Amino acid sequence: MVSTRNHPSKFPPPSLSSSKPPSLPSSAPSTAWSHIPSTLTLLWLIVSLPLVIWDTAYVMLRPHSMPGGKFQSPIFTPYVLYGTVDYIYGWKAYNARNGFTAAQASLNAIETTGYIAYLWIVWRYGEGDRRALQGGWGGLAVLTGFALSVMTVSKTVLYGLNEYFSDFENIGHNDPMSLLFLWIIPNGAWLIFPTYMICVFAQDILQGLAIASGDFTSKPAKVAGSSKDE
Repeated sequence: MVSTRNHPSKFPPPSLSSSKPPSLPSSAPSTAWSHIPSTLTLLWLIVSLPLVIWDTAYVMLRPHSMPGGKFQSPIFTPYVLYGTVDYIYGWKAYNARNGFTAAQASLNAIETTGYIAYLWIVWRYGEGDRRALQGGWGGLAVLTGFALSVMTVSKTVLYGLNEYFSDFENIGHNDPMSLLFLWIIPNGAWLIFPTYMICVFAQDILQGLAIASGDFTSKPAKVAGSSKDE
């Protein structure tokens, strides 16, 4: 008979003290999400918002803001020249009852109100020197900024397409240099900077969704994370 007297009578229960919760991949970024307004975004809004308000006021106050009107000088004097460059802002469109000018200005008013709301959220709820926003206010700020930036770019593209499909009815009379410096460059700024803002806000949105879902490995999550870290 085989002896078993040296064999332990009972096996000890497995120890649970050494078990560890699953850890995130070593490449996972911090799980604390925040929105930090970019310096270029804030500078662009500070510069562009007064110009858009001025432009909207000119359109909404027509014909009083046009040459000969009671509000024309000195506030709207530069539009005397611009109305000859872009007929959408001149007497031709006004006398023809062209509704595109006022429709665009109405969207400008909505955009401006939204951008002012974004700046107010940043100023009121942002923390630290960089005005970092977390939680619901951070999410609201990013959503507002992204939606308005897409709106600005879309409206500006529509403005150009309106000219293209009307055979450049309102700007085709200009010489190339006048068209470049008085129409293309000024309007192009409302394509370049809002497009940059779309990218910045989109990175924040992607990063927040990646953190919420625990996705740190997909290509969109990596792009958003690396962009934010830079």
